[in-house]
Amino acid sequence: MDPAIALLRDLVAIDSVNPSLVPGARGEAAIALRVAEECRAGGLDVTVTEVAPGRPNVVAVLEGPKPGRTLMFCGHLDTVGVAGMAAPFDPVVRDGRLYGRGAQDMKSGVAAMVSAARLLAESGRWTYGRVIVAAVADEEHASIGADALVTTHRADAAVITEPTDLDIAVAHKGFQWIEVETCGRAAHGSRPREGRDAIIRMGRVLGRLESLDRRLQSRPPDPLLGTGSVHASTVGGGRELSSYPDRCVLQLERRTLPGEPADAALLEVQAILEACRAEDPEFEGEARALFGRGGYAIDAASPLPEALAHAAASAGCAPKRVGMTFWSDAAILGAAGIPTVLFGPGGAGLHSTEEYVVVEDVITCRNTLVELARAFTG
Repeated sequence: MDPAIALLRDLVAIDSVNPSLVPGARGEAAIALRVAEECRAGGLDVTVTEVAPGRPNVVAVLEGPKPGRTLMFCGHLDTVGVAGMAAPFDPVVRDGRLYGRGAQDMKSGVAAMVSAARLLAESGRWTYGRVIVAAVADEEHASIGADALVTTHRADAAVITEPTDLDIAVAHKGFQWIEVETCGRAAHGSRPREGRDAIIRMGRVLGRLESLDRRLQSRPPDPLLGTGSVHASTVGGGRELSSYPDRCVLQLERRTLPGEPADAALLEVQAILEACRAEDPEFEGEARALFGRGGYAIDAASPLPEALAHAAASAGCAPKRVGMTFWSDAAILGAAGIPTVLFGPGGAGLHSTEEYVVVEDVITCRNTLVELARAFTG
């Protein structure tokens, strides 16, 4: 069995569900130890650092004997939850696919980058520069791992091995989370003159939110990313059937394009609330920002995408340049001044109850990273 696939099976068999998403989940401690063990076995200089209790980053460094540029490979160790999965930590290979939670997102990418570093170390054909292998915590929630990483490590370029179907992702969307609360007045359900319905008032917000989404999606699309969008994520209110609800809370997500303001969603929602007040002076509602991350696009002048394309061709594939709808740690690395692209194996079922990665893609990804390191660092 190819070493990258053997490592991938080990990683999928380890529960690394993010405890910020699933309270009480195991987190990244066990999988970090396995990654650190593999890197040490390859002769890399390994540091394991907790970025929160029980939430470690692993950073392994391979130094060439001659000076050159620094290339970083980066991937996250955590996964989303496993509700509804029959055997999430049983890495079964079937019809050229390896199944299990995290198989595609993104333990396959982590296995490929660790295996690439080991091949470089053991081949005797790599002599220039430095390769950093960074396996980070918490990407599926707040990316505290990547935030910590960029405070201690720099590189001339980075590849995040998120799943891209072996295409080169040079851009991705951002997101902004907003909470909206509408206020009513509690009263007996038989006394409409005394009560005010906070849920019906939220309905006015939802109608305008739908109109906002239509406007966003009617704008001229970005060639790689399309348009921004907004959707209602969760909503709740009311106490019992026979009472007027005095409170309703909506949480929504706005997907953004690179360059959009960090407060775009909050300003849009505040404008909706102002329109509701203008229509009804008794309307009460407020909005607050919960969390957000900006979109990302690599500088068009960066040589990294072309260098990666040449390396991929040497490994037997012909990647396209694409944009990704999901957010990634590339935005954090990019904001820290590290030109970054995404390149990883293909598969399906991200965050679903049946997730798999194409086995051959993992090997191709690994081989591409080896070729890139040899070309870029020298």
